[in-house]
Parts: sequence; C-alpha cells; structure tokens
Amino acid sequence: MTASGLIGLAIHTPVGAFIDGTHFKRGTIVAGVMTLAISGLAITLFPVFPVVATANAVMAVAGAIFGPAVAAITVGVLGRDGLAAGLGRNAAFDNAGNVFIAVVAGVVGWWFSQSAVFYLVPILAVLAVIPVLSIPVRAIDNARTRGCESARPDRRKQPSSWAVLIGCRPLVVFATCVALFHFANAPMLPLVGQKLALAHAGEETAPMSACIIAAQTVMLPLALLVGAKADRWRRKPIFLAAFAILPIRGFLYPLSDNAFWLVGVQLLDGVGAGIFGALMPVVLADLMRGTGRYNISQGDVATTQDIGASLSNTVAGLIVVKAGYSFAFVTLASVALVGFVVFLLTMPEALRERAPMGGSSVLAVIPGGPRCVAADKQQHMSIVIWGGDAGQR
Repeated sequence: MTASGLIGLAIHTPVGAFIDGTHFKRGTIVAGVMTLAISGLAITLFPVFPVVATANAVMAVAGAIFGPAVAAITVGVLGRDGLAAGLGRNAAFDNAGNVFIAVVAGVVGWWFSQSAVFYLVPILAVLAVIPVLSIPVRAIDNARTRGCESARPDRRKQPSSWAVLIGCRPLVVFATCVALFHFANAPMLPLVGQKLALAHAGEETAPMSACIIAAQTVMLPLALLVGAKADRWRRKPIFLAAFAILPIRGFLYPLSDNAFWLVGVQLLDGVGAGIFGALMPVVLADLMRGTGRYNISQGDVATTQDIGASLSNTVAGLIVVKAGYSFAFVTLASVALVGFVVFLLTMPEALRERAPMGGSSVLAVIPGGPRCVAADKQQHMSIVIWGGDAGQR
C-alpha cells in the first residue's frame, strides 16, 4: 500500500498532462476501468505478494486517471454554462456510488466470502464503460476539455507555457490551502476509529461504519446544492465554509468518547468533503480558463493534497503516542484554522464574469441612451461605447 501510495503521488501530474494532450478521453476512462477489473481479478486468482503489490500499483495509476478524465469530459461537454452544476452532480453520483458499493460489498462479503468482493470489480467496470461510450465523440470539445475557451471556432489555439502552473499565484495559494486542509482532515476518521475501539472494545465496527456512511450521505445532497448555487454564491465563500467546519470538528471530537457523539460530529465531515469534491474542479477550471492546462493543474493539486494527507497520518500518530488523542485533534484543528486564515486573506475569488464582447464584462447599461460601460478586469481598463442610435456601436 505504501508503494501504491508513492506511485499515486508521482503519477498525478503526468496523468494530468496526458489527459490535456489526448483527444481520446473516453478511451482513457475505458482503459482505466478495465485495468482496475484485471487487477481486481489478479488479486483474487493469484493472492501472492508480487501479484498483489503489482496490482495495487497498477490500480493507483488507473485511479489517478478516472477523476480528472471525467472532469475533463464534463468541461468539454458543458463549457462554462452549467459547469458548476455538472461537476456538483458528478460529485453527488460519486458519493452515491460509494454508499451503494459499501453496502453491496458488505453483503457479498458476508454472504459468500471476502474474496468474492473482488469479483464485483469487473462487473462494475463493464457497467461503467456503457455510459462512457454512450457519450457522442462530437459532443466533447477537446479544446475546452483542457481549459481553452476558444472551443470549435479556434481549435488551433496553443496552450500556455507550463510556467503558468507556478506563475498563477491563485493556483499556488489554492494548492497550499488544499494541502493544509487534507493534512488536518485525513487522520481524523482513523483517530475516531481508534477512539471507538478503545472506548467500545468489540463493538466499534457498527459505529465506524455509521461514521463513513453518515458522511457520504451528507455529501450527496450538499454536492448537488453546491453545484446549483456556486455561480450565485461565488466560490470563495463556499470554500471558506468548508475550511471553517474542519477546525470545529477537531475541537468537538475530544469532548466525549460517546459513540453517538463521535458519529454526530463526523456528519460535519460530509459538509467539508462534499464542498471540496464538488467545487475543487470548478475552481481549477476557473483559474486555468484559457491556459489549456486544466487537467495538469488537477494533477498538481492532487499531488499536494496527497502529500499533506500522507504526512499527517504519521504526524498525528506520533502526537497520539506522545500526548494523547485530544491533543492530536486540537493540533489538527489548529492546522485547519491556519488553512482557513490563509484562504481568507490570500485567495481571490476564482469566478470571473462572462465575457460577451471580446473579453470585456458588461458592468452597466446606462438608461437614456445606447451607451454601454465595459471593463476588462485582466487589464484594469474601462471602455465606454457611444452610439447615435441603437443600431450603431
């Protein structure tokens, strides 16, 4: 698992670059899910260390493909119109799938055997291929899939230099805040599981399962809500809510070892994770619009996210050993609070206004005459257009 985790860290950015460059987005997803199917069968049929280790590594690569490729297709189909709602709907279905497969795998494992669960992988892989191939190729605008707004009329537009990934200050700030969020968030559920095991020895399985299902259940409607309201409520206030919830969780966990209390607090995880799952690809689409580097930016942010999550499990474990669970939760909450402050003070609003006239945004149409005031926010320039009548420009 360590090896597959390291491979996942290393592969996110190259996978993002590949998805940016390829016109075969559907084929990429099909190859990814079929690779998962073969790996799952290999683990079942040949349960020896070299095969299992190799299959885990291959699954890490395939897993890194699926999310960015689905987001890219969504952007390519929808463009800017309805993008937040589309990605929010994706996140909601993702959460529904997690709950569904958790229940099905539990039933199959209990009724048949543990190894029988792996046979679900090829069945679900085939089911995943069907909707992918039902998307018409012509419905996917490959320029838009990578963040080029030129779409059909100007497919020859060249992507920006890779330096945009470093030179885009909001992207760097966003990636840093994402790393802080996941550094604080990743160990919380495992620590809750350990607290349940200590306080309720032999009875921890049911409340631990309840924690997972409760969070996923909250994520589903929240993802739909965020997707529907992200354009109206803007990106930054919604993300601030996710950052605010996390330190509250960290400070609430130490107050009691009661299973109902811990499960209740864990519901808040559904709020933060639901917002992140639905809104993060939308923010990246906003930041990378016109650069042609959308998918590689997803890979970069996923890498920083995984680094934060991986390091925090070790750090949290050491804190528990030295100072106990309560201090570990408070420390993680403090890191989350730092992330909230950094995001509040340094992250700009990612949503830009629509550009109806060559990159300009109409700020006002002045009554009493055919006059229009427009502003180019990137150049900090205002243009006043005067006309003798409504037909002139």
